[in-house]
Amino acid sequence: MSDETPTPDQDPKDPQDTVSSVALEDGMDAATLEKALADGKGRNIDALYNVKLDVRVVLGRSRMSISDLLDLTRGSVIELDRKVGDPIDIMINDRMVARGDLVKVNGDFIGVALREIVKDFIPGN
Repeated sequence: MSDETPTPDQDPKDPQDTVSSVALEDGMDAATLEKALADGKGRNIDALYNVKLDVRVVLGRSRMSISDLLDLTRGSVIELDRKVGDPIDIMINDRMVARGDLVKVNGDFIGVALREIVKDFIPGN
């Protein structure tokens, strides 16, 4: 958050200023945020469209000792806890939200085709 001293016309504890500075640091456009705050006291979902989330695709996991880790060299193979063809996990902010399969897209790039949405992620289910 910003450590700037408030100007005389600002209330130092104004929650709108705090929300604005957090949203701007997270990459949200100031105009979008101001419009959302003005329309329905911040209840407009459009304000959330620019919020960035950490998305990870987890192929598998492995545990190894520090000595095994230090022995890794180019060409070393790390055995994972998944088999070929098993679905991979899609994590958003450290929470599994879906499973999918690796697919080839646009030449040499890979992507994930969603196979299922994790029901625990959907509120109310």
